[in-house]
Amino acid sequence: MEVQINSEIHLRPRFKMNFTESQDVLISRFKKRLNDKDCKYCSKIVDGHIIIDVPINENHFWSPQLNIEIEKDDSEKTIVKGLFGPKPQLWTFFMFFHFAMAVAFIGFSIMTYVQWTLKEDYIIALIIVLALPVLWVVMYVLGRIGRRKGHKQMDELYKFMMSTLESD
Repeated sequence: MEVQINSEIHLRPRFKMNFTESQDVLISRFKKRLNDKDCKYCSKIVDGHIIIDVPINENHFWSPQLNIEIEKDDSEKTIVKGLFGPKPQLWTFFMFFHFAMAVAFIGFSIMTYVQWTLKEDYIIALIIVLALPVLWVVMYVLGRIGRRKGHKQMDELYKFMMSTLESD
């Protein structure tokens, strides 16, 4: 098994592993393990895509979700790609907020320039233009704090995935 982990700066850590077993064997391991009555994780399996959530009673705002994609390689190998991230609702909210801040930054930058060239009062627009990058950094820091709060659950999901992949 060969493991490749991307850089640590991402809010959504990714990894990639190569296995000699077939795609069907690896997927059947997950089906067997996740359908076991003692399994505490919530999951969805669609073709080669597996989503594993933390148990409902341990779930909180920053709880991670593990998305696993199991793909056939051209050779005899199977590639397992993983992505840790927040729930889709939280991720969508963060992306919407970042997009809204970018649009506001561009809009208020134009507004500041126009008011400055027309020799009108542009202080409020300039303050907003300077505050938006600070707000963006605050959102990034909040995302990092949230990732740290969910780190223990992320480790548990990773261990569960690895024990499933290495089982017979």
